[in-house]
Amino acid sequence: MRRSKAISAMAVTAVSALVLTACGGGEENSGGGSTGDVSGMAEGKAQEGDVFTLADVPEMDPVTVAIDDQFTAYNNDTADANSSYNNYVLTSVLAAPTLLDGNNKVLTNGDVMESIEVTSEDPFTVEWKIKDGAKWSDGEAWDCSDFYLAWLAHSGKADGFNVASSTGYELIDQPECQDAQTFTAEFSQPYIDYKGLFSSGAILPAHILEQETGIDDITSITPDSSNVSDVAEFWAGGWKGFDAELMPGSGPYKIKSFNRNSGRVVLDKNPEWVGAKGGPTEVTVRTIPNTQAMATALENGEINVAASTQPDSTAATTMQNLESQGVTYGSAPQLTYEHLDLNFDRLFADEAARKAFFAVVPRQEIVDKLLKGVQPDAEVLQSIVFFQGEDGYEDRYSDKAGQGAEQAEQILQDGGWEKGDDGIYAKNGERFSIEISHNENDRRKQTVEIIQSAASKAGIEVVDDQDANFLAGRVDKGDYDVALFGWSSEPFKTTQKGLYSSDGGQNWQGLESDEVDKAYDAAVDSTTEDEAREHYVEADEALANEHATLPLFATPSMWGFRGIDRVYMQSYNGALWNVGEWEAAE
Repeated sequence: MRRSKAISAMAVTAVSALVLTACGGGEENSGGGSTGDVSGMAEGKAQEGDVFTLADVPEMDPVTVAIDDQFTAYNNDTADANSSYNNYVLTSVLAAPTLLDGNNKVLTNGDVMESIEVTSEDPFTVEWKIKDGAKWSDGEAWDCSDFYLAWLAHSGKADGFNVASSTGYELIDQPECQDAQTFTAEFSQPYIDYKGLFSSGAILPAHILEQETGIDDITSITPDSSNVSDVAEFWAGGWKGFDAELMPGSGPYKIKSFNRNSGRVVLDKNPEWVGAKGGPTEVTVRTIPNTQAMATALENGEINVAASTQPDSTAATTMQNLESQGVTYGSAPQLTYEHLDLNFDRLFADEAARKAFFAVVPRQEIVDKLLKGVQPDAEVLQSIVFFQGEDGYEDRYSDKAGQGAEQAEQILQDGGWEKGDDGIYAKNGERFSIEISHNENDRRKQTVEIIQSAASKAGIEVVDDQDANFLAGRVDKGDYDVALFGWSSEPFKTTQKGLYSSDGGQNWQGLESDEVDKAYDAAVDSTTEDEAREHYVEADEALANEHATLPLFATPSMWGFRGIDRVYMQSYNGALWNVGEWEAAE
């Protein structure tokens, strides 16, 4: 699922679901500018083949980890809460049948799963076999009923759940609990990205929902049941924020406390965890939006790990210069991209306005000035659907963006816009004055400043709208002219459909395109990766032709740590994906 970050999707904050093709785990990452062998930290210590289990290591003292934006919700899969920053906390709290290592390889979670396998090709059927003894931190079983609830909520077959994405789940026609440890799903058609289902944060405690709604057995509830609305109401609203009694952990950690004002979250050990028991006895997650302040906090010993998805050359230099103080710095590619979404329900309903705006955005200047200090070989991203190096990636935007003021003015004039006495173009009484909205982020503010300077030369007025709550309260409501944020993805592409299809749960910009819809529908319906890729290419081309969303760059992560043996910032799940096997540095 795509998640917004304030790198985001609210993504990277609103979180959403972006996805890479399921054709593999991605290329091995290497840390550009790293001060240690961080690439060797991308795999789990006990990882073997396609199975991950936490390594059995000694316990260590509590640690403090800083991230860019706040945790807001235990249920991260509603459209209004979905955020990478929630995911960064929940990855060690809510178990999932699969997880990703630092190389984006999809692994079976051997601590809680016996197996995940296709048991029939026709009809296409998948079996998830849960390991006996897996439990929530309150002692209740983590079992098939939890999977069933996750399917019911994500299926898209009942109203009220406000789910961020139902892609894949809606193809499951016959979900069934064969027994407490076995969940089977018969699909209406083959679904190649089935390992992306029930991913991090999707499986919530069914026994808590039963308790709070008075339902005896969640598996008796179907999308047509008269009381499914009770399930939807609690699922969508009852797991906001944090309530210890309603929000147990199923991973190696559970949430001990959460301060809504400061965004500080404290995790402690899940006493019922079936896997290895080592790692930090307690983890405090702090919110430090300013990346340089985060680097300074690491320098001063206030935090043990600085984990940022907001590349900043000054902060990177600060952390690189701390090597003599025992700090290891790393930077690596992410499955995350920074972009500009144009709102079709406002001024950008006008095609000429969209094309002119694209023409004035100097993407190369943005990359050169703001990114190359972190990643010297950073390039402008020329695709929305694919990342550089992926099969299917081609330049689909350089002929549409960055041509300059003269070209932008010609586009506007051809489209019926006229320059006013104030030097700003207008049409039908509406001035070409727009806001670019984003969260509190220095790099994004600098991005807007660069665009402002270029746009002013073409008679386009750009106003900087910086709002700390933009990703947590506005972007999902379409409250913007242009939204500047990032989407973070898993190595599956199917959930992109929810971002750009006309009926997509995270299509907040109001885009409606038959070509885009048809391409994504065909891609999801494909039964082979090659066939799916052909249709994703069609979707990419259609999105570019709509001038709907402008990619800027694939966003590298950067992190620094001290006092811990090895930390790797996973592209989708952040630094805590394997926190249960961290050890004190020698």
